[in-house]
Amino acid sequence: MVKTNKQTLLVVEDDPGLQKQLRWSFDAYQVVVAGDRDSAIAQLRRYEPAVVLMDLGLPPDPEGATEGLATLGEILALAPATKVIVLTGNQDPAHALKAVAQGAYDFHQKPADAQMLELVLQRAFYLHELQAENLRLSQSQAAEQPLAGVISRDPGMLKLCRSIEKVAPSSASVMLLGESGTGKEVLARALHQMSARQQGRFVAINCAAIPENLLESELFGYERGAFTGAVKQTKGKVELAHGGTFFLDEVGDLPMALQAKLLRFLQERVIERVGGREEIAVDVRVVCATHQNLQQLSAAGRFREDLYYRLSEIVIAIPPLRERIGDAVLLAQHFKTLFCAREQRAGLAFSDEALSAIAAHRWPGNVREMENCIRRAVIMADGAQIAADDLGLAGVLPPGEPLNLRQVRDQAEYGAVLNALNRSESNIVKASELLGVTRPTLYDLMARLSIRSGAD
Repeated sequence: MVKTNKQTLLVVEDDPGLQKQLRWSFDAYQVVVAGDRDSAIAQLRRYEPAVVLMDLGLPPDPEGATEGLATLGEILALAPATKVIVLTGNQDPAHALKAVAQGAYDFHQKPADAQMLELVLQRAFYLHELQAENLRLSQSQAAEQPLAGVISRDPGMLKLCRSIEKVAPSSASVMLLGESGTGKEVLARALHQMSARQQGRFVAINCAAIPENLLESELFGYERGAFTGAVKQTKGKVELAHGGTFFLDEVGDLPMALQAKLLRFLQERVIERVGGREEIAVDVRVVCATHQNLQQLSAAGRFREDLYYRLSEIVIAIPPLRERIGDAVLLAQHFKTLFCAREQRAGLAFSDEALSAIAAHRWPGNVREMENCIRRAVIMADGAQIAADDLGLAGVLPPGEPLNLRQVRDQAEYGAVLNALNRSESNIVKASELLGVTRPTLYDLMARLSIRSGAD
């Protein structure tokens, strides 16, 4: 793209005299001209103008509009945000209708009033700038943080985040399934924050971390004198979450005896404290999580089938980090920035070998393993770069490739573009240089592959 201090206006006009007149009339802009479709597209790719002023009567159909309409369509296909203002000497109103239907910003008959066109151009440039800024902000927010605490560009994770947004306003019980370290509690908190219960408490309990003989009192509370050491009445976690969200982590480890009591609570929405006789109504939204297959546990008699169906009104499966395209490098860059600030190691960067090792590793501990790995690397790195050795990762062979050629190409392009964006930290210029393509080509690839950039 050619840099200039002036805003660029592309004039598509086959009459040399009118080209000269328009260039003179609009000298406040950097005016570039084209006389036919091929040169118009070439100038569009080279200068990336925000606004195009074009004649519909272009060769080889200067008396008609077929070539002009075809040029209009190609311009908008390559650069949909471009504001195209159509000029024509043809009096047929059908041409104006077709041009506007194809996406033309405005339409004027020749000869056009120069002052009127100047106002139209100013408005078109201003609108383009506003829309571009809005797009940058929305793409940055969506790409960098689709949900609070979630950093991903992977299509599967972005789809999952949209599902969380849909489910959050409801009162349905949600079950989050995923390996350890995939971010189940992060998503549970996001559900709470986007629900009508966000002003209430988010109370979490890990069923695997509390001894079985203490878990009931932790869940439901206890009355004074209920057991040795119970010197005062104490509310349980469920009761403390009244009006908010109660998160049961590792629910697959819940003992069978407590499963029956939890089922009764889910059915009746009342609890009894240990040692108590009073039923206490509790209004909470229940979210649970586990890394185990509860259906298999149920078949083995280790988890109540009726409780499973109560808890799994909505089931959301979280993909492991190894299946999230491009997210390993993206998260590594995020944690590197975070820990460099904490450890006062500004300017530290990954070497190419380190980034390749991060992309190749399978991350069995998922995001938790990634966080610990990058923190250690930031602390241990010598010099200005984090080397592959600083990560302490073992190399692994990549999974088998698909055989379908179109799938191979799309997968390769998708991975390459995401990798370039993540390595360049969403800098489009640097990413296009890494890929060996022009910025317009990269934008075309991103549009075709539905990839959103965090920033330009």
